[in-house]
Amino acid sequence: MTPSRATRVFFAGGGTGGHLYPGLAIARALVKQAPHVAPHFIGARRGIERDVLPTTEFAFTLLDLHPLYRQAPWKNWRTIVGAFGAWREITQLAASNAPRAVIGTGGYAAGVALAWGRAHGVPTMLHEPDSHPGLTTRTFAKGAKSLFLGFPEAANRLSVGPQTQVLPLGCPIEPPPASPRSRAEARGVWALPHDAFVVLVVGGSQGARALNDVVAAWTAQGLPDGVAVIWATGKQQAAAYLDRESGMVRVRPYLAPIADAYAAADLAVTRAGALTIAELCAWGIPSLLVPLPSAAQDHQTHNAKATQASGAARYVPQHDFTVASLDAAVRSLRDDSAARAAMHHAALQRARPGAAADIARSVIMTLGLDAVGIG
Repeated sequence: MTPSRATRVFFAGGGTGGHLYPGLAIARALVKQAPHVAPHFIGARRGIERDVLPTTEFAFTLLDLHPLYRQAPWKNWRTIVGAFGAWREITQLAASNAPRAVIGTGGYAAGVALAWGRAHGVPTMLHEPDSHPGLTTRTFAKGAKSLFLGFPEAANRLSVGPQTQVLPLGCPIEPPPASPRSRAEARGVWALPHDAFVVLVVGGSQGARALNDVVAAWTAQGLPDGVAVIWATGKQQAAAYLDRESGMVRVRPYLAPIADAYAAADLAVTRAGALTIAELCAWGIPSLLVPLPSAAQDHQTHNAKATQASGAARYVPQHDFTVASLDAAVRSLRDDSAARAAMHHAALQRARPGAAADIARSVIMTLGLDAVGIG
């Protein structure tokens, strides 16, 4: 039960981890700085939050929310009916302890709660992780109190009101430890030579078949001299690739924690999700970014292009990601320490490892909350 004197804040968002996990990170930072704040998460019964929120410390409510069915518009009756029902439930939820703010972190799960906040005079704030803002952010940006951006480039694609704070504070991630293992120590953890050129391949928790198939063929033909691979296949695809482990190849379904893999890596080959890029930048790891072509509004391609423009990564469209192109890129970067150093420094320049704490601090200041006692 929410304490009667607690300052309640609604967090709304989900559907995917890229929308849910930033909200959780902000909420934890908010409670750390202002312990009287009681975050309450609002999400969809059909999103990732259904599985994740019950494992957290936060109160939550799951509603019958649906996305806009662009490819099957006749299904949008579900979206409309679900929205009306969700509005009633949010009203009932707020009756016992009205929220001081609604913080939307994107995805279809955020829209109704943000609209409810606007209609009831509750300040709304948004976190947009991607360089190409999603529909929810574009819809609610103009009346938002604060707009927190993972990519500063997103500001060019948004129309905001005169009172909206636009703050490019980054994507909330787990920052690197204050004293991470040295490269040699991390390679010892992986039983890899300390002088190897280590390529980290990560396709996300579910894996990326397009990446996995190319990496499998690449390792099968024989790696370039001195190159080693730490390869996270994704849990659902692991069975097809676990037998590819060899003296210079380490294969795992998933990397959690991932710190020792990041500490060991000279180069990462990944998709171009906002949180992944934020982590790579925080660790200063040069990367080859291969966006998921089917991502909503092709936002991963926008993320990859923006990161390439900053000098921190190279963008590789999936149709150009082949054994030959991967091999050539790895050989090129292995042999060009100056290029790697430039990418490393560009990544660190873009990094915002303290994003969650910075966003929480801004929320506290904007709402006039007491960061020590009851606000």
